[in-house]
Amino acid sequence: MIKDNITTAIVYHSGYGHTLRVAEAVAQGANATLIPIDAEGNIPDAAWDTLLAADAIIFGAPTYMGGPSWQFKKFADASSKPWFAAEWEDKVMGGFTNSASLNGDKLNTLQYFTLLAGQHGGHWVSLAIKPANTKAAKRDDLNRMGAYVGPMAQVDADAAPDEMSAGDLETARLYGARVAKVAAQFTAARTAL
Repeated sequence: MIKDNITTAIVYHSGYGHTLRVAEAVAQGANATLIPIDAEGNIPDAAWDTLLAADAIIFGAPTYMGGPSWQFKKFADASSKPWFAAEWEDKVMGGFTNSASLNGDKLNTLQYFTLLAGQHGGHWVSLAIKPANTKAAKRDDLNRMGAYVGPMAQVDADAAPDEMSAGDLETARLYGARVAKVAAQFTAARTAL
């Protein structure tokens, strides 16, 4: 029996509002709770309880200087408390990122998230959307960044958050739905045991 009310938490940092838009799109797909990491790298105390109760956790941060923002890294370091108690073990996990450059070394950020999930004993969910990599491909196509590990978004450094690619945001929404679906499958399997 698949659980109807899968709970997903998205813990993310957004420096300029672009990553927030991606987080909102992922949340729409997963029907998730957003947990923003503030400018000092902190989340509210109650948010740790939300993460503990979640069936799935999705990480998000902009890629700055080849990796996640320092605010996200501070959160990751603070997650050593749930790590020590194995509180997130066997949760379904995923992640997304955004940068101004087409490449921007976004893969490093997704690999950081994957390793963080592995340290917590989580189960990573891949993107599972084929890349838009033909001559006919457009800026608003799904997975135009050609990612497999998780959604990558790109927006020019001088563009406002509302100028983001509709394809990047739809890719993020579909990823959120996929993470929730996988979490439901894991929950159903655990219930059947």
